[in-house]
Amino acid sequence: MKHYRFKGLALAAALALAAPFVKAATPPDTLMVAQAIDGVISFDPAEVFEFVSGEVSNNVYLRLVARDEDDQTKLVGGAAESWEVSEDGMTLTFKMRPDLVFASGNPVTSADAAFSLQRVVTLNKSPAFILTQFGWTPENVAEMVTAPDPSTLVVKIAEQMAPTLVLNALSAGVGSVVDKTEVMAHEKDGDLGHDWLRTNSAGAGAFVLRDWKANEVIVLESNESYFQGAPDMKRIIIRHVPEGTTQRLMLEKGDIDIARNLGSDQLEALSANGDVKIELDPKSTVLYLGMNTTKEMFQKPQVIEAMRWLVDYEGIAGKLLQRQYKAHQSVLSSGSFAALDDMPYSFDPEKAKALLAEAGYADGLKISIDIFAASPFRDIAEAMQADFAKAGVTLDIIAGDRKQTLTKYRARNHELVLMVWSPDYGDPHSTIDFFVSNPDNSAESSVKTAAWRNGWQDKDVQAMAEQAMRERDTDKRIPLYADIQNALRHNSPMAVMFQQVEPVAMRANVEGWISGPAFDTYVFRRITK
Repeated sequence: MKHYRFKGLALAAALALAAPFVKAATPPDTLMVAQAIDGVISFDPAEVFEFVSGEVSNNVYLRLVARDEDDQTKLVGGAAESWEVSEDGMTLTFKMRPDLVFASGNPVTSADAAFSLQRVVTLNKSPAFILTQFGWTPENVAEMVTAPDPSTLVVKIAEQMAPTLVLNALSAGVGSVVDKTEVMAHEKDGDLGHDWLRTNSAGAGAFVLRDWKANEVIVLESNESYFQGAPDMKRIIIRHVPEGTTQRLMLEKGDIDIARNLGSDQLEALSANGDVKIELDPKSTVLYLGMNTTKEMFQKPQVIEAMRWLVDYEGIAGKLLQRQYKAHQSVLSSGSFAALDDMPYSFDPEKAKALLAEAGYADGLKISIDIFAASPFRDIAEAMQADFAKAGVTLDIIAGDRKQTLTKYRARNHELVLMVWSPDYGDPHSTIDFFVSNPDNSAESSVKTAAWRNGWQDKDVQAMAEQAMRERDTDKRIPLYADIQNALRHNSPMAVMFQQVEPVAMRANVEGWISGPAFDTYVFRRITK
């Protein structure tokens, strides 16, 4: 009864604090956040592949390996305290952190870690490819991932690859260690607890998921048994507030502590408010155009190239996306390993018009573009709509919530899509694999990467990506990734336009905000007020 009573009180507090025309300071032990959370599908770490659920996952679970909170280019122990790599790089042996317990009170053992990795492969949800790239299958994963004793986890990979890639992959959300006893107590029809874990948590992180109401609220409660100490914030309440103007008003009134989806106008309006501060967090997230080559118009390379010349990169970044994005044209984000920072494309509607004429569209072309309805996607699309018209291209904007747009994109039903990507782990292979890998371009393919979603298959580029993945010499990987990035931006139907610089507006008394570079590297436990 205590569990459900808390959920009711937390939700009531969230609704009261978010109500219009009510001014109420947030409780000192509660963090109130306004954010668009309509993209959440699941909180099962074997399935989590969306931005907000990724944030939550990083705070309710301990991953086998973690990023250093103060320097996220470095890997440190998570649920595993240490590890050793065999001389041939094919076996990694982890020692589990002693005396670690789940929020349930159950001890964290190597059997839990092995079960967690095995269930990701067995369930084979969207992010499973992060682990199956090691040669793991539902048939062999129990032999490849073993727990010879309660404190030792042994991980084997089928083919040689860079050990840093393997460790980085295990720091992704699929490396989260779940409580086997708790999860299996909720198993139904052999689902390994998946249905229950979609809306609950069973981790050893700093928080516990207490409530999720789709398109309304997410409630987290502090884990008093967290191994680094219980967080100061006893609860975090994330309200679904998709409109930036509403978020701004709530922040100014003190009804929330943090606003997460503010546009340039709202940020400018808040910049002179002494009760509010704005932090700009460099992110590895990029925003790109996806052109579906299963549609006739994009089967002509001239049309794909024309799209690249129709984007006003610097104009949109400078006018619409101040404090949000900067112009960038490579899938690897600026500042990350092996990234290219040059800008081969610029806004040139005349060149685009000539390419379209060459493709047989001298009289113009009509294209639909799917976008997220939230800021800044609509603003970007409307700017593109005006610019595309200068070359005779009519852009029909289709705005949907995140779940709708992602579902359509993942089914390869779009024409043009405005989409975001954030790597799942620190190694460049995370991004390159997503944009390049497409072993089966048929509609029945189970590998639904960006390459597949846009119908692009280039076996030569895939071979380069495989070579870079297996290369253990760091210096030799750099030119390989340069060639891959150039192939992507000149030959593929995916055009990177911007890199995120995420603005977060918060009340002046909020301290300890940590964002990290990726969509799932946020750390809530160090926040204080």
